[in-house]
Amino acid sequence: MHMADALVSPSVAMTMYAASAVVAAYSIKKVREENNPRKIPLMGIMGAFVFAAQMLNFTIPGTGSSGHLCGSMLLAALLGPQAAFLTMIGILAIQCLLFADGGLLALGCNIWNMAFYGCFIGGLLIWQPIMQNGASKFKIILASMLGSILTLQLGSFSVVLETTASGITELPFSAFAITMQGIHLAIGAVEGAIIASVLLFIYQARPELLLGNEKANTARFSFAQTMAVLTGATAIAAGGLSLAASENPDGLEWSLEKIAGTSELESSGLWHGAAAKLQELTALLPDYSFQGSDSAWGTVFSGLAGSALVILLCLACCYLFKLFKHNEA
Repeated sequence: MHMADALVSPSVAMTMYAASAVVAAYSIKKVREENNPRKIPLMGIMGAFVFAAQMLNFTIPGTGSSGHLCGSMLLAALLGPQAAFLTMIGILAIQCLLFADGGLLALGCNIWNMAFYGCFIGGLLIWQPIMQNGASKFKIILASMLGSILTLQLGSFSVVLETTASGITELPFSAFAITMQGIHLAIGAVEGAIIASVLLFIYQARPELLLGNEKANTARFSFAQTMAVLTGATAIAAGGLSLAASENPDGLEWSLEKIAGTSELESSGLWHGAAAKLQELTALLPDYSFQGSDSAWGTVFSGLAGSALVILLCLACCYLFKLFKHNEA
């Protein structure tokens, strides 16, 4: 659901950059106040896990479309809404700048659509109320499914609103909205099942890591062992399973093809041109491959390098913004 620059006008782009920046500043403030240093490795490893999982496009049967994990709901269930939102910014920024996945002008829109709803609507209004009085397998499945479906519907509808408000395409609002909502309903259901599976593993391994279940004391694995398993899963997903990702267009591309006949919409203008040139300079691995090569090794390298960079960026930001300080004895 990464939007391309061709869908947004400069005014809409700057508005969404500003909205995302306000939420980011609020999130930094709240994470500083919480001051939980144990979230540092979680932000890095789970951020890398979500990055790798987003490379695994899954086919939506009978449609010719595919979907991929958004991941913000998963992060919110483990990190809380604010830390999850900051982690998602890191993921989306690396995808945009290094891999040209989503437009640079549209990055503010993508942060809002893919991070805000899952982290704050899914985390605050769905996950936390359901997890009152502790977690259970049923609650985890229920919250994962409801949260994923609802927040993906909100995100996909925001894509339609931002595109319509930009006024630089001729996509009919009603047809675009119905197509986007329909395909992302199916994608949200699959994402909910994936998230539930991951969170059920963590519930068995280290149940106190789940937001709202901090008092649990029935851990089967140590914290280090749990992080090692998740790191291994990230490496397998990024370095191997990514090769088996569906080649079908994702939900947004599929919707554009249905409505406009193509997903390759053209953009023009000073702002679009400047953003495109800057992204060309930073995108060393465009489309998750070596430049000018279709080698599978490019995908493998992109997955592993991107995951590592997400970890490093999350750690760097934790220290740069002084998000966590050691409590004084």
